[in-house]
Amino acid sequence: MSIGSDIREKTRQVDQAHGQRGTLWPSDLIPYILSTSDALIIILCSIGGGIAYHLAAGSPIPNLLPCCAVGLMAAFIHILRMSGIGYYDLPDSAKPGVEITQILVCWFSTGILLAFFAFILKIGGDYSRGTFFVFYLVTPIGLLAVRKATKSNLGSAVAKGGIRRGDAVLVGDQSELAALAPRDRLALFGATDVKEFRLSSEVDREQRLVADAGVFDQVGAFVRRNNCREVLLVLPWTDDARIEYAREKVKNLPVSSRLLPDLHVRSLSNFVSSARQRVLVVEIQRAPLSAVERVVKRAMDIVVAGPALAALFPIFILTAIAIKLDSAGPVIFRQRRKGFNGKEFVMLKFRTMRVQEDGPVVVQATRGDPRVTPIGRFLRAASIDELPQLLNVLSGEMSLIGPRPHALAHDSYFEKILEDYAFRHHVKPGLTGWAQCNGSRGATPNVEDIAERVKLDLWYVNNWSLWLDVQILIKTFFEVARKRNAY
Repeated sequence: MSIGSDIREKTRQVDQAHGQRGTLWPSDLIPYILSTSDALIIILCSIGGGIAYHLAAGSPIPNLLPCCAVGLMAAFIHILRMSGIGYYDLPDSAKPGVEITQILVCWFSTGILLAFFAFILKIGGDYSRGTFFVFYLVTPIGLLAVRKATKSNLGSAVAKGGIRRGDAVLVGDQSELAALAPRDRLALFGATDVKEFRLSSEVDREQRLVADAGVFDQVGAFVRRNNCREVLLVLPWTDDARIEYAREKVKNLPVSSRLLPDLHVRSLSNFVSSARQRVLVVEIQRAPLSAVERVVKRAMDIVVAGPALAALFPIFILTAIAIKLDSAGPVIFRQRRKGFNGKEFVMLKFRTMRVQEDGPVVVQATRGDPRVTPIGRFLRAASIDELPQLLNVLSGEMSLIGPRPHALAHDSYFEKILEDYAFRHHVKPGLTGWAQCNGSRGATPNVEDIAERVKLDLWYVNNWSLWLDVQILIKTFFEVARKRNAY
Protein backbone atom coordinates (compact mmCIF):
# COMPACT_ATOMS: atom_id res chain seq x y z
CA MET A 1 0.00 0.00 0.00
CA SER A 2 1.36 3.47 -0.92
CA ILE A 3 2.04 6.19 1.63
CA GLY A 4 -0.82 8.34 0.26
CA SER A 5 -3.44 5.57 0.39
CA ASP A 6 -2.24 4.56 3.85
CA ILE A 7 -2.77 8.09 5.14
CA ARG A 8 -6.21 8.32 3.54
CA GLU A 9 -7.18 5.04 5.19
CA LYS A 10 -5.95 6.30 8.56
CA THR A 11 -7.98 9.49 8.12
CA ARG A 12 -11.10 7.47 7.27
CA GLN A 13 -10.66 5.34 10.39
CA VAL A 14 -10.18 8.41 12.58
CA ASP A 15 -13.28 10.06 11.11
CA GLN A 16 -15.31 6.92 11.85
CA ALA A 17 -14.04 6.95 15.43
CA HIS A 18 -15.08 10.59 15.75
CA GLY A 19 -18.58 9.73 14.67
CA GLN A 20 -18.82 7.00 17.27
CA ARG A 21 -17.64 9.30 20.07
CA GLY A 22 -20.10 12.08 19.30
CA THR A 23 -19.60 15.79 18.74
CA LEU A 24 -16.03 17.06 18.56
CA TRP A 25 -15.39 20.72 19.36
CA PRO A 26 -12.64 22.48 17.37
CA SER A 27 -9.98 24.05 19.57
CA ASP A 28 -10.09 27.24 17.46
CA LEU A 29 -13.29 28.24 19.27
CA ILE A 30 -11.88 27.87 22.77
CA PRO A 31 -9.89 31.14 22.95
CA TYR A 32 -12.95 33.09 21.79
CA ILE A 33 -15.26 31.39 24.27
CA LEU A 34 -12.87 31.89 27.19
CA SER A 35 -12.07 35.52 26.36
CA THR A 36 -15.78 36.30 25.87
CA SER A 37 -16.52 34.77 29.28
CA ASP A 38 -13.89 36.98 30.91
CA ALA A 39 -15.26 40.04 29.11
CA LEU A 40 -18.80 39.34 30.33
CA ILE A 41 -17.58 38.86 33.90
CA ILE A 42 -15.66 42.14 33.85
CA ILE A 43 -18.55 44.14 32.37
CA LEU A 44 -21.12 42.59 34.74
CA CYS A 45 -18.87 43.27 37.73
CA SER A 46 -18.48 46.87 36.64
CA ILE A 47 -22.25 47.35 36.38
CA GLY A 48 -22.96 45.30 39.50
CA GLY A 49 -20.29 47.19 41.45
CA GLY A 50 -21.95 50.51 40.58
CA ILE A 51 -25.38 49.30 41.65
CA ALA A 52 -24.12 47.65 44.86
CA TYR A 53 -22.10 50.69 45.97
CA HIS A 54 -24.94 53.18 45.57
CA LEU A 55 -27.45 50.85 47.23
CA ALA A 56 -25.08 50.40 50.19
CA ALA A 57 -24.52 54.16 50.37
CA GLY A 58 -28.27 54.80 50.26
CA SER A 59 -27.99 56.99 47.17
CA PRO A 60 -30.07 56.67 43.99
CA ILE A 61 -28.63 54.46 41.23
CA PRO A 62 -26.99 56.77 38.67
CA ASN A 63 -26.64 56.45 34.93
CA LEU A 64 -24.89 53.11 34.33
CA LEU A 65 -23.35 54.04 30.97
CA PRO A 66 -20.04 55.09 32.58
CA CYS A 67 -19.94 51.68 34.31
CA CYS A 68 -20.44 49.95 30.97
CA ALA A 69 -17.73 52.09 29.35
CA VAL A 70 -15.22 51.36 32.15
CA GLY A 71 -16.09 47.65 32.01
CA LEU A 72 -15.54 47.52 28.25
CA MET A 73 -12.20 49.30 28.51
CA ALA A 74 -11.07 47.06 31.36
CA ALA A 75 -12.13 43.94 29.46
CA PHE A 76 -10.25 45.06 26.36
CA ILE A 77 -7.01 45.75 28.28
CA HIS A 78 -7.20 42.58 30.38
CA ILE A 79 -7.99 40.23 27.49
CA LEU A 80 -5.39 41.80 25.22
CA ARG A 81 -2.68 41.30 27.83
CA MET A 82 -3.71 37.76 28.75
CA SER A 83 -3.96 36.75 25.09
CA GLY A 84 -0.38 37.88 24.60
CA ILE A 85 0.86 35.19 27.01
CA GLY A 86 -1.31 32.41 25.53
CA TYR A 87 -3.67 32.34 28.51
CA TYR A 88 -6.71 31.39 26.43
CA ASP A 89 -4.98 28.82 24.19
CA LEU A 90 -4.68 25.09 24.49
CA PRO A 91 -2.98 23.37 26.21
CA ASP A 92 -2.70 25.88 29.10
CA SER A 93 -6.45 26.46 29.32
CA ALA A 94 -7.10 22.70 29.68
CA LYS A 95 -4.44 21.89 32.28
CA PRO A 96 -5.46 21.56 35.94
CA GLY A 97 -4.59 24.37 38.31
CA VAL A 98 -5.82 27.94 38.11
CA GLU A 99 -3.18 30.57 37.27
CA ILE A 100 -3.99 32.65 40.36
CA THR A 101 -0.84 34.81 40.28
CA GLN A 102 -1.15 35.60 36.57
CA ILE A 103 -4.79 36.59 36.89
CA LEU A 104 -4.29 38.80 39.95
CA VAL A 105 -1.19 40.54 38.61
CA CYS A 106 -2.82 41.23 35.25
CA TRP A 107 -6.08 42.47 36.76
CA PHE A 108 -4.58 44.77 39.39
CA SER A 109 -2.18 46.29 36.86
CA THR A 110 -5.17 46.76 34.54
CA GLY A 111 -6.86 48.68 37.35
CA ILE A 112 -3.84 50.96 37.62
CA LEU A 113 -4.01 51.64 33.87
CA LEU A 114 -7.73 52.44 34.17
CA ALA A 115 -7.08 54.89 36.99
CA PHE A 116 -4.38 56.55 34.87
CA PHE A 117 -6.73 56.90 31.88
CA ALA A 118 -9.47 58.28 34.13
CA PHE A 119 -7.06 60.92 35.39
CA ILE A 120 -5.87 61.85 31.88
CA LEU A 121 -9.38 61.99 30.41
CA LYS A 122 -10.90 63.65 33.51
CA ILE A 123 -13.87 61.30 33.79
CA GLY A 124 -13.81 61.06 37.59
CA GLY A 125 -16.93 63.22 37.88
CA ASP A 126 -19.05 60.70 35.98
CA TYR A 127 -17.70 57.62 37.75
CA SER A 128 -17.39 57.53 41.53
CA ARG A 129 -14.32 56.26 43.32
CA GLY A 130 -16.47 54.01 45.51
CA THR A 131 -17.90 52.27 42.46
CA PHE A 132 -14.42 51.74 41.04
CA PHE A 133 -13.16 50.36 44.39
CA VAL A 134 -15.97 47.75 44.55
CA PHE A 135 -15.43 46.85 40.88
CA TYR A 136 -11.66 46.57 41.45
CA LEU A 137 -12.05 44.11 44.34
CA VAL A 138 -14.96 41.98 43.12
CA THR A 139 -13.83 41.33 39.54
CA PRO A 140 -10.79 39.09 40.32
CA ILE A 141 -13.07 36.82 42.35
CA GLY A 142 -15.30 36.41 39.28
CA LEU A 143 -12.32 35.87 36.97
CA LEU A 144 -10.86 33.18 39.24
CA ALA A 145 -14.24 31.44 39.60
CA VAL A 146 -14.82 31.41 35.82
CA ARG A 147 -11.31 30.12 35.17
CA LYS A 148 -11.82 27.31 37.68
CA ALA A 149 -15.14 26.32 36.07
CA THR A 150 -13.80 26.44 32.50
CA LYS A 151 -10.70 24.45 33.50
CA SER A 152 -12.89 21.74 34.97
CA ASN A 153 -15.18 21.56 31.93
CA LEU A 154 -12.31 21.67 29.43
CA GLY A 155 -10.39 18.99 31.29
CA SER A 156 -13.44 16.74 31.25
CA ALA A 157 -14.05 17.38 27.52
CA VAL A 158 -10.42 16.68 26.65
CA ALA A 159 -10.36 13.48 28.71
CA LYS A 160 -13.42 12.23 26.82
CA GLY A 161 -11.87 13.11 23.45
CA GLY A 162 -14.42 15.84 22.85
CA ILE A 163 -11.97 18.50 21.68
CA ARG A 164 -10.13 18.38 18.39
CA ARG A 165 -7.10 20.56 17.70
CA GLY A 166 -7.88 21.66 14.19
CA ASP A 167 -5.17 24.31 14.28
CA ALA A 168 -2.29 21.85 14.61
CA VAL A 169 -0.93 18.71 12.98
CA LEU A 170 1.36 15.97 14.25
CA VAL A 171 4.13 14.78 11.95
CA GLY A 172 6.45 12.07 13.11
CA ASP A 173 8.00 8.69 13.36
CA GLN A 174 5.46 5.87 13.54
CA SER A 175 6.83 4.34 16.73
CA GLU A 176 7.03 7.73 18.45
CA LEU A 177 3.45 8.62 17.52
CA ALA A 178 2.20 5.24 18.71
CA ALA A 179 3.93 5.81 22.07
CA LEU A 180 2.02 9.05 22.74
CA ALA A 181 -0.58 8.06 25.32
CA PRO A 182 -3.69 10.25 25.89
CA ARG A 183 -2.05 11.68 29.03
CA ASP A 184 1.02 12.66 27.02
CA ARG A 185 -1.09 14.29 24.30
CA LEU A 186 -2.99 16.31 26.90
CA ALA A 187 0.23 17.55 28.48
CA LEU A 188 1.94 18.36 25.18
CA PHE A 189 -0.82 20.06 23.20
CA GLY A 190 -3.98 20.12 25.29
CA ALA A 191 -6.03 17.61 23.31
CA THR A 192 -6.13 13.92 22.56
CA ASP A 193 -7.42 14.39 19.01
CA VAL A 194 -4.94 15.90 16.54
CA LYS A 195 -4.49 15.21 12.83
CA GLU A 196 -1.53 12.84 12.33
CA PHE A 197 0.87 12.36 9.43
CA ARG A 198 3.14 9.33 9.81
CA LEU A 199 6.52 9.33 8.14
CA SER A 200 7.93 6.31 6.35
CA SER A 201 9.41 3.37 8.25
CA GLU A 202 11.58 2.35 5.27
CA VAL A 203 15.09 1.27 6.21
CA ASP A 204 16.62 2.30 2.90
CA ARG A 205 17.56 6.00 3.12
CA GLU A 206 16.70 6.89 -0.50
CA GLN A 207 13.28 5.24 -0.39
CA ARG A 208 12.58 6.86 2.95
CA LEU A 209 13.39 10.33 1.62
CA VAL A 210 11.07 9.86 -1.34
CA ALA A 211 8.24 8.66 0.92
CA ASP A 212 8.82 11.46 3.46
CA ALA A 213 8.72 14.06 0.69
CA GLY A 214 5.28 12.81 -0.28
CA VAL A 215 4.08 12.99 3.31
CA PHE A 216 5.32 16.57 3.73
CA ASP A 217 3.58 17.55 0.48
CA GLN A 218 0.34 16.33 2.03
CA VAL A 219 1.15 18.15 5.28
CA GLY A 220 1.63 21.42 3.37
CA ALA A 221 -1.64 20.99 1.48
CA PHE A 222 -3.53 20.16 4.68
CA VAL A 223 -2.04 23.11 6.60
CA ARG A 224 -2.94 25.58 3.85
CA ARG A 225 -6.40 24.12 3.30
CA ASN A 226 -7.32 24.18 7.01
CA ASN A 227 -5.40 27.33 7.97
CA CYS A 228 -3.42 25.46 10.65
CA ARG A 229 -1.13 27.45 12.91
CA GLU A 230 1.26 24.84 14.26
CA VAL A 231 3.21 21.77 13.15
CA LEU A 232 4.31 19.45 15.97
CA LEU A 233 7.23 17.14 15.16
CA VAL A 234 7.49 13.81 16.98
CA LEU A 235 10.88 12.39 16.07
CA PRO A 236 13.69 10.61 17.90
CA TRP A 237 16.06 13.30 19.12
CA THR A 238 19.00 11.15 18.04
CA ASP A 239 17.90 11.25 14.37
CA ASP A 240 19.62 14.52 13.42
CA ALA A 241 19.23 14.01 9.67
CA ARG A 242 15.47 13.52 9.82
CA ILE A 243 14.98 16.45 12.19
CA GLU A 244 16.95 18.71 9.85
CA TYR A 245 14.99 17.44 6.85
CA ALA A 246 11.68 18.10 8.61
CA ARG A 247 12.84 21.59 9.61
CA GLU A 248 13.67 22.42 6.00
CA LYS A 249 10.25 21.21 4.82
CA VAL A 250 8.31 23.10 7.48
CA LYS A 251 10.23 26.29 6.69
CA ASN A 252 8.02 26.76 3.62
CA LEU A 253 4.87 26.94 5.76
CA PRO A 254 3.76 30.10 7.64
CA VAL A 255 3.22 28.27 10.94
CA SER A 256 5.01 27.77 14.21
CA SER A 257 6.83 24.48 14.58
CA ARG A 258 7.94 22.64 17.70
CA LEU A 259 9.91 19.48 18.30
CA LEU A 260 8.23 17.47 21.06
CA PRO A 261 10.18 15.33 23.55
CA ASP A 262 10.72 11.81 22.27
CA LEU A 263 10.00 8.61 24.17
CA HIS A 264 13.47 8.50 25.73
CA VAL A 265 13.29 12.10 27.04
CA ARG A 266 9.81 11.52 28.44
CA SER A 267 11.01 8.38 30.24
CA LEU A 268 13.90 10.32 31.80
CA SER A 269 11.51 12.89 33.26
CA ASN A 270 9.15 10.07 34.31
CA PHE A 271 6.35 12.31 33.00
CA VAL A 272 4.47 11.80 36.30
CA SER A 273 3.07 15.31 36.64
CA SER A 274 3.11 16.15 32.96
CA ALA A 275 -0.45 17.42 32.95
CA ARG A 276 0.36 19.95 35.66
CA GLN A 277 3.63 21.42 34.42
CA ARG A 278 5.13 22.96 31.33
CA VAL A 279 6.80 20.32 29.19
CA LEU A 280 10.15 20.80 27.49
CA VAL A 281 9.72 21.41 23.77
CA VAL A 282 12.13 22.84 21.21
CA GLU A 283 10.86 25.70 19.07
CA ILE A 284 11.97 25.01 15.50
CA GLN A 285 10.16 27.96 13.96
CA ARG A 286 8.11 30.76 15.49
CA ALA A 287 4.73 31.74 14.10
CA PRO A 288 4.89 34.71 11.69
CA LEU A 289 2.49 36.96 13.61
CA SER A 290 0.17 36.27 16.52
CA ALA A 291 -3.59 36.66 16.15
CA VAL A 292 -3.48 40.01 17.95
CA GLU A 293 -0.60 41.24 15.77
CA ARG A 294 -2.50 40.25 12.61
CA VAL A 295 -5.56 42.18 13.78
CA VAL A 296 -3.45 45.27 14.55
CA LYS A 297 -1.70 45.11 11.18
CA ARG A 298 -4.98 44.60 9.32
CA ALA A 299 -6.56 47.54 11.18
CA MET A 300 -3.68 49.77 10.10
CA ASP A 301 -4.10 48.62 6.49
CA ILE A 302 -7.78 49.57 6.46
CA VAL A 303 -7.34 52.85 8.34
CA VAL A 304 -4.58 54.05 5.98
CA ALA A 305 -5.55 52.47 2.64
CA GLY A 306 -9.23 53.51 2.73
CA PRO A 307 -8.69 57.28 3.10
CA ALA A 308 -5.64 57.13 0.79
CA LEU A 309 -7.74 55.57 -1.96
CA ALA A 310 -10.40 58.26 -1.58
CA ALA A 311 -7.85 61.09 -1.54
CA LEU A 312 -6.00 59.75 -4.58
CA PHE A 313 -9.13 59.12 -6.65
CA PRO A 314 -8.55 62.20 -8.91
CA ILE A 315 -5.03 60.92 -9.67
CA PHE A 316 -6.54 57.53 -10.61
CA ILE A 317 -8.86 59.22 -13.11
CA LEU A 318 -6.14 61.40 -14.65
CA THR A 319 -3.75 58.44 -14.89
CA ALA A 320 -6.36 56.27 -16.58
CA ILE A 321 -7.03 59.00 -19.18
CA ALA A 322 -3.30 59.48 -19.81
CA ILE A 323 -2.72 55.75 -20.33
CA LYS A 324 -5.61 55.50 -22.80
CA LEU A 325 -4.35 58.49 -24.79
CA ASP A 326 -0.75 57.25 -24.76
CA SER A 327 -1.10 53.70 -26.14
CA ALA A 328 -3.56 50.94 -26.96
CA GLY A 329 -4.42 48.44 -24.26
CA PRO A 330 -6.15 48.20 -20.88
CA VAL A 331 -5.62 50.78 -18.13
CA ILE A 332 -5.00 48.16 -15.44
CA PHE A 333 -2.31 45.49 -15.77
CA ARG A 334 -3.10 42.25 -13.93
CA GLN A 335 -0.47 39.71 -12.97
CA ARG A 336 -0.60 36.63 -10.73
CA ARG A 337 1.57 36.78 -7.64
CA LYS A 338 2.01 34.68 -4.50
CA GLY A 339 0.67 36.04 -1.24
CA PHE A 340 0.47 34.85 2.34
CA ASN A 341 0.99 31.10 2.67
CA GLY A 342 1.94 30.94 -1.00
CA LYS A 343 -1.65 31.47 -2.18
CA GLU A 344 -2.00 33.06 -5.59
CA PHE A 345 -3.81 36.34 -6.14
CA VAL A 346 -4.07 38.86 -8.97
CA MET A 347 -2.06 42.01 -8.32
CA LEU A 348 -3.19 45.27 -9.92
CA LYS A 349 -0.99 47.95 -11.48
CA PHE A 350 -1.46 50.79 -13.91
CA ARG A 351 -0.22 49.52 -17.29
CA THR A 352 3.18 51.00 -18.11
CA MET A 353 4.35 48.61 -20.87
CA ARG A 354 3.18 47.59 -24.32
CA VAL A 355 3.39 43.93 -23.26
CA GLN A 356 1.42 42.13 -20.52
CA GLU A 357 3.48 39.12 -19.50
CA ASP A 358 2.01 36.67 -17.00
CA GLY A 359 3.29 33.26 -18.01
CA PRO A 360 6.23 30.92 -17.46
CA VAL A 361 8.60 33.60 -18.81
CA VAL A 362 8.47 37.18 -17.49
CA VAL A 363 11.29 39.55 -18.47
CA GLN A 364 12.12 42.14 -15.83
CA ALA A 365 12.20 45.79 -16.78
CA THR A 366 15.62 47.34 -17.39
CA ARG A 367 16.83 50.93 -17.56
CA GLY A 368 15.73 52.41 -20.91
CA ASP A 369 13.52 49.38 -21.62
CA PRO A 370 11.85 49.92 -25.06
CA ARG A 371 8.73 48.09 -23.87
CA VAL A 372 7.89 50.93 -21.44
CA THR A 373 5.48 53.53 -22.84
CA PRO A 374 6.26 57.27 -22.58
CA ILE A 375 3.62 57.85 -19.90
CA GLY A 376 4.61 54.56 -18.31
CA ARG A 377 8.14 55.83 -17.78
CA PHE A 378 6.80 58.73 -15.73
CA LEU A 379 4.37 56.53 -13.79
CA ARG A 380 7.14 54.07 -12.86
CA ALA A 381 9.56 56.80 -11.82
CA ALA A 382 6.94 58.35 -9.51
CA SER A 383 5.64 54.88 -8.36
CA ILE A 384 2.13 55.93 -9.38
CA ASP A 385 1.79 52.63 -11.26
CA GLU A 386 1.64 50.81 -7.89
CA LEU A 387 -1.35 52.77 -6.50
CA PRO A 388 -4.06 50.31 -7.67
CA GLN A 389 -2.60 47.85 -5.18
CA LEU A 390 -4.45 49.84 -2.50
CA LEU A 391 -7.45 47.80 -3.72
CA ASN A 392 -5.45 44.60 -3.08
CA VAL A 393 -4.73 45.93 0.42
CA LEU A 394 -8.38 46.66 1.18
CA SER A 395 -9.41 43.23 -0.11
CA GLY A 396 -6.93 41.59 2.28
CA GLU A 397 -4.69 40.05 -0.41
CA MET A 398 -1.85 42.44 0.41
CA SER A 399 -0.73 44.67 3.26
CA LEU A 400 0.61 48.20 3.15
CA ILE A 401 3.96 46.92 4.44
CA GLY A 402 5.54 43.59 3.61
CA PRO A 403 7.88 41.84 1.18
CA ARG A 404 7.18 42.91 -2.39
CA PRO A 405 5.58 40.05 -4.39
CA HIS A 406 7.27 38.82 -7.54
CA ALA A 407 5.87 37.27 -10.72
CA LEU A 408 5.20 33.54 -10.44
CA ALA A 409 7.95 32.77 -12.95
CA HIS A 410 10.48 34.65 -10.80
CA ASP A 411 9.20 33.03 -7.59
CA SER A 412 9.80 29.57 -9.03
CA TYR A 413 13.36 30.47 -10.00
CA PHE A 414 14.25 32.26 -6.75
CA GLU A 415 12.93 29.38 -4.62
CA LYS A 416 15.37 27.04 -6.35
CA ILE A 417 18.47 29.15 -5.74
CA LEU A 418 17.67 30.57 -2.26
CA GLU A 419 16.59 28.12 0.44
CA ASP A 420 15.03 30.83 2.68
CA TYR A 421 13.10 32.54 -0.11
CA ALA A 422 9.74 30.90 0.73
CA PHE A 423 9.93 32.34 4.26
CA ARG A 424 8.88 35.69 2.74
CA HIS A 425 5.38 34.24 2.36
CA HIS A 426 4.96 34.04 6.14
CA VAL A 427 3.35 37.49 6.02
CA LYS A 428 1.21 39.21 3.41
CA PRO A 429 3.10 40.88 0.56
CA GLY A 430 3.28 44.65 0.77
CA LEU A 431 2.79 47.76 -1.29
CA THR A 432 6.18 48.76 0.07
CA GLY A 433 8.65 47.09 2.41
CA TRP A 434 11.82 47.23 4.46
CA ALA A 435 13.90 46.13 1.46
CA GLN A 436 12.54 48.93 -0.74
CA CYS A 437 13.26 51.54 1.96
CA ASN A 438 16.86 50.33 2.06
CA GLY A 439 17.54 50.70 -1.65
CA SER A 440 16.65 47.15 -2.75
CA ARG A 441 14.07 48.24 -5.28
CA GLY A 442 13.37 47.49 -8.91
CA ALA A 443 14.88 44.68 -10.98
CA THR A 444 17.07 41.92 -9.55
CA PRO A 445 19.43 41.04 -12.43
CA ASN A 446 21.71 38.73 -10.44
CA VAL A 447 21.65 36.35 -7.48
CA GLU A 448 23.38 38.82 -5.17
CA ASP A 449 20.60 41.37 -5.67
CA ILE A 450 17.76 39.00 -4.85
CA ALA A 451 19.74 37.51 -1.95
CA GLU A 452 20.12 41.00 -0.42
CA ARG A 453 16.41 41.68 -0.87
CA VAL A 454 15.45 38.37 0.73
CA LYS A 455 17.80 39.10 3.64
CA LEU A 456 16.06 42.42 4.28
CA ASP A 457 12.59 40.87 3.87
CA LEU A 458 13.37 38.11 6.36
CA TRP A 459 14.63 40.68 8.87
CA TYR A 460 11.29 42.44 8.57
CA VAL A 461 9.31 39.21 9.06
CA ASN A 462 11.29 38.33 12.20
CA ASN A 463 11.25 41.84 13.69
CA TRP A 464 7.79 43.10 12.86
CA SER A 465 6.19 45.76 15.02
CA LEU A 466 3.55 48.41 14.43
CA TRP A 467 6.16 51.11 14.96
CA LEU A 468 8.38 49.51 12.31
CA ASP A 469 5.50 49.67 9.83
CA VAL A 470 5.01 53.36 10.61
CA GLN A 471 8.74 54.00 10.07
CA ILE A 472 8.64 52.21 6.71
CA LEU A 473 5.64 54.26 5.58
CA ILE A 474 7.50 57.48 6.40
CA LYS A 475 10.70 56.29 4.72
CA THR A 476 8.73 55.27 1.61
CA PHE A 477 7.82 58.89 0.84
CA PHE A 478 11.49 59.90 0.83
CA GLU A 479 12.46 56.83 -1.21
CA VAL A 480 9.83 57.64 -3.85
CA ALA A 481 11.11 61.23 -4.01
CA ARG A 482 14.67 59.95 -4.60
CA LYS A 483 13.48 57.76 -7.52
CA ARG A 484 16.29 55.31 -6.76
CA ASN A 485 16.23 52.23 -9.08
CA ALA A 486 12.81 53.29 -10.44
CA TYR A 487 12.65 52.57 -14.16
